[in-house]
Amino acid sequence: MTLLDIRGLTLRTADGTTLVDDLSLSVARGERLGLIGESGSGKSLTALAVLGLLPEGITATGSVELAGTQIVGAREEHLTRVRGRDAAVVFQEPLTALDPLMRAGRQVAEPLRRRGLKGAALKKAVVDALEQVRLAEPDRIARSFPHEMSGGQRQRVALAMALACEPKLLIADEPTTALDVSVQAEMLDLIDTLVRERGMAVVFVSHDLAVVARITDRALVMRGGRAVEEGTLLDLVRSPNHPYTKALVGSARRLESALNMGDAQ
Repeated sequence: MTLLDIRGLTLRTADGTTLVDDLSLSVARGERLGLIGESGSGKSLTALAVLGLLPEGITATGSVELAGTQIVGAREEHLTRVRGRDAAVVFQEPLTALDPLMRAGRQVAEPLRRRGLKGAALKKAVVDALEQVRLAEPDRIARSFPHEMSGGQRQRVALAMALACEPKLLIADEPTTALDVSVQAEMLDLIDTLVRERGMAVVFVSHDLAVVARITDRALVMRGGRAVEEGTLLDLVRSPNHPYTKALVGSARRLESALNMGDAQ
């Protein structure tokens, strides 16, 4: 069953510049899709459009249907009900995504309050959420401000917030780019484990094909605001058609180990 259905999505600035041009894609329940492209390809804007979070001055036309709800043109109060329940997002830089003046526990509690939790039940749910993303000393982290944590800890808090309401779809927008390589691998393993355990769908946004290969089974390649190629990771690596996809495969030195396919070349 289709969870996310995008048809003819076009994103333009106020002066008429086209940023995403006639994009169509679909994600089934429990499916993992990689959205791959260089900076400026439109992949992150596409991810933001799914939740109606486009920056001011960018307008969307076409259709974005999430769990049966039309996102394009929806009112803000309607979108608020969709966010967290049907889909949630983890951004690239948690230091900007988290409120610097609010303790981590309170930020994780916000989506849980919308589920009706309060008092002791809310406090326990916050600690449980932090434990589930493998944060040591969750009670201490809950009392900490973002600047008192490492980058990896902040990203785990952001992931705990995103997963708190058990959304059907997780949008991960370059969630490991700002992390050290060792922490990056731990974060990818954590995301992979959690979404598999929960049977969630994933749209994983990245410029790195090897990273996408660790999380997803299928990918859509974007270049200049358009989809240029789509297929399973195996097919894209073995038989890339578009020159940009070929360049991505050629530069991804870690693909063989990521995909466990010694005959991919």
